[in-house]
Amino acid sequence: MDIRIAAYAVIIRDGQILLSHWNEHGRSGWTLPGGGIEGSEHPVDAAKREIFEETGYEASVDRLLGIDTMVVPAPKRHSGTVPLYAMRVVYRATVLGGELRSEIGGSSDEARWFPLSEVPRLKRVSLLDIALRMNEAEPADGVAPPAP
Repeated sequence: MDIRIAAYAVIIRDGQILLSHWNEHGRSGWTLPGGGIEGSEHPVDAAKREIFEETGYEASVDRLLGIDTMVVPAPKRHSGTVPLYAMRVVYRATVLGGELRSEIGGSSDEARWFPLSEVPRLKRVSLLDIALRMNEAEPADGVAPPAP
């Protein structure tokens, strides 16, 4: 089994979320800015690097929201003959500076802000919904939500 560890960021401001359009190997969908960790890179550093590469923004990584895992069976992979174990580290982040731009020559081809109300109508990857649920469960003040 192959293993891929990646870091992503939920960035919301003024009721809008920053998304990156993943477009690779004939598949596409809106997702969070983020991607694979390189070498011995820390996930926080990977998230910051990927945010910049995919959106043009410098960001602070503010809080770990959670970790999601999945196994992609070998027949569903674009390459490789064995399953892929994917670990996705999800953070909440804030834009510090820079200008919105789309990545050139990478796995994403557009970056854009969307009103949160539009997200359900987008063609999106499953990670986006998972990360939004993580974000909803973790308030900005760090205090856990009350038990039901």
